[in-house]
Amino acid sequence: MSVECVVKHATETIGEGPHWDDATQTLLYVDINSGDVHRYDPATNKDEKLHFDNTVSLVVPCRKGGYIISIGRTLARLDWDTKKVTMLVEVDQGTNNRFNDGKCDPKGRLWAGTMGHETAPAQPELHKGHLFSLDLDGKLKTHLDKINGMAIDTEGMIWVACFGAGKVVRFNPNTGEELRTINIPGMRTTSCCFGGKNLDELYVTCAKYHASEEELSKYPLSGSLFKVTGLGVKGFPAFVYEG
Repeated sequence: MSVECVVKHATETIGEGPHWDDATQTLLYVDINSGDVHRYDPATNKDEKLHFDNTVSLVVPCRKGGYIISIGRTLARLDWDTKKVTMLVEVDQGTNNRFNDGKCDPKGRLWAGTMGHETAPAQPELHKGHLFSLDLDGKLKTHLDKINGMAIDTEGMIWVACFGAGKVVRFNPNTGEELRTINIPGMRTTSCCFGGKNLDELYVTCAKYHASEEELSKYPLSGSLFKVTGLGVKGFPAFVYEG
């Protein structure tokens, strides 16, 4: 097993939302507060990015082409080649909320959660996060729960990036037993996903946002993109938006 830094200092704030795109054999991820969407091609080691003037926290491929991304409180469709962005829906209007993460279910519907930027004691209801789903017909539904990012392998075990601990841990969801720990040279690990031609590589994103000088000195690769190989397990292909 080995841990490799594949894109050094890939993100300046919060690297998040990794998604392996089977169709293009590329890894998608975001730098939330920088407003950047990244597309990393391991075959060429090229990391491209597109910038937006707001937070961007999720990127998911569409079956019909392009990507669904979040821009602040808005879900939009992105054509990477033309840079065209088509706004779809806006949520939590009148708040300081933003989208935080999102993935598609087996039916191809996008589920995405929101969170507040800050706490406002006088109006706490304006800053509560929600979970939304974007149906195949483009209709938005609101739910009351929240989600967190993680990866599931083909043996049914879950892999969780532990923020502030510099590690990814494999758990048995049935027993809660900690099965394996992968140390990552970045304290603020945020998320992970399986990728590669055989879906046997684990990509890990991390953040450097609010990291102290002492932490950055100890973990100079904070904000980088990492790849773990030789795990002996595989993941499932990620679902895409079918709408």
